[in-house]
Amino acid sequence: MERARPSASRRRFLKGAALAAVPYAVLPGTRAGAQDQAVDYPAAEWQPASTSNYTVSDRPASCPLGYVIIHVTQERYAKTLAIFQNPEKKVTAHYLVRSADGHVAQCVREADIAWHAGNWHYNTHSIGVEHEGWVDRPAYFTDALYEQSARLTAAICTKYGIPKDRDHIIGHYQVPGTNHTDPGPHWDWARYMRLVNFA
Repeated sequence: MERARPSASRRRFLKGAALAAVPYAVLPGTRAGAQDQAVDYPAAEWQPASTSNYTVSDRPASCPLGYVIIHVTQERYAKTLAIFQNPEKKVTAHYLVRSADGHVAQCVREADIAWHAGNWHYNTHSIGVEHEGWVDRPAYFTDALYEQSARLTAAICTKYGIPKDRDHIIGHYQVPGTNHTDPGPHWDWARYMRLVNFA
């Protein structure tokens, strides 16, 4: 026995009910869906830097990646995002990790060259990871920050074939010609590298 087809108004109602059950983020053309497509690291939130603060590129095709550079912001998380989004600042990093909960923001695509190292060769060959905090305040280096940053760094290294060692995962202070000291004396490199290698 053939069922009667629902009327046009009933079909619209059913379609609307079905769409209401779909999470907002998976609907095409929504802001959240577009945001998810923008990130290279799935756990990150897209917080784009000003296009005045990095160089568009197509790495690793144009330039092989060989380093992850660890930074400490000397600033709060929200203020750091504002700096990266200010076209007059001429500085940015690919990622920013929040102290309190390890939340990761991506500010520059990995294919592009962030201006974070203070050395053009290292900028072109690296991914920069900033961490909320100050070099002389170890309380900012929380368990969550270490754990989430280590997962991010491990994923980057795996993706680009970067060895997970201290010759390739370096501090900003190790970049030739820099006058920076971050991540500073309170950064626990042994713990961090252990987490990277177990991630």
